[in-house]
Formats: sequence, C-alpha cells, structure tokens
Amino acid sequence: MSSTITYTVTGMSCGHCESAISKELSVLTGVTEVAADAKAGTVTVSSHAPLDDEQVRAAVDEAGYELVGRSA
Repeated sequence: MSSTITYTVTGMSCGHCESAISKELSVLTGVTEVAADAKAGTVTVSSHAPLDDEQVRAAVDEAGYELVGRSA
C-alpha cells in the first residue's frame, strides 16, 4: 500500500533548500517521490509504505531544516 504525507518544514527559502531536503528524504527506504515547496514551507513524501515520522524528522534535520509536523 502506498502512502503520501505532507509535512510542514521551517527554514526553506529557495530551490537549493528544496533540493537539499529532497536529496536527504529520497534515500529513505521505500520513498518513491519527494516534492519540497519552499514558498509553502511543505514537503510531500510518497512511499511504498508509511514512513516513520522520526526517520523523516532525522532526514530533514540532516539537511539543516526543522520538521514541524504533518500538515493538516
């Protein structure tokens, strides 16, 4: 079962930010697509199965940004 979740991320301001976050998240096991949007402050992650939020948080932290939580 595939899963798509949108997270709120702070600190993104440009295409480089989007790229850095996408790169970190795309290496997580099962991730099929990542779409970061600096203007909206969101990142949408599609995967083969639901991801552990802490894994996502760690990847966003590694990229130098802060995961606030899941978007509504």
